[in-house]
Amino acid sequence: MEELKVGDKVYNTKQDGFDDFIRYSFSEVVEVTKTLVILKNGVRLVNQPRISYITESIGYSVSRQRGVHWHLVTLQAIRSAQIENKKIAAYDWFETKKFTLKEKQLIYEQFKEMHQKLED
Repeated sequence: MEELKVGDKVYNTKQDGFDDFIRYSFSEVVEVTKTLVILKNGVRLVNQPRISYITESIGYSVSRQRGVHWHLVTLQAIRSAQIENKKIAAYDWFETKKFTLKEKQLIYEQFKEMHQKLED
C-alpha cells in the first residue's frame, strides 16, 4: 500500500440506492502535499491508503469525508465503467424517446423474433 503521486489516475463510484446505476468519476492527481493529494477535479484526498470495502480493497479517503473513497484506476474499473455507461445511455434513451406505433411494432417484432430464436 503506497501513497499517491502526481500523475496517478483514480476513480470514485456513486450509487443512489441498490436500484440505481453505478456512476463512475475519473480524475488524476495534480498536486501532492505532506498529507493530501489534490485531484484535477479539485477533490482533496488524504494520501494514506486505507482498507476499503466499497469498490476495491484499498482506497483513499476524501478529506473531511471519511466514508467516501477514491481508488487507483484498473483495467477492470475502466471496463466496468464502460458497461455501466452503456446501460445508463440505453435507459436514458428509452426514458426520453416517444415511440410511434410503427416503432413499437418494429421493436415488438424484433423481440418476438429474438425470443423465438432463443427457444429453438
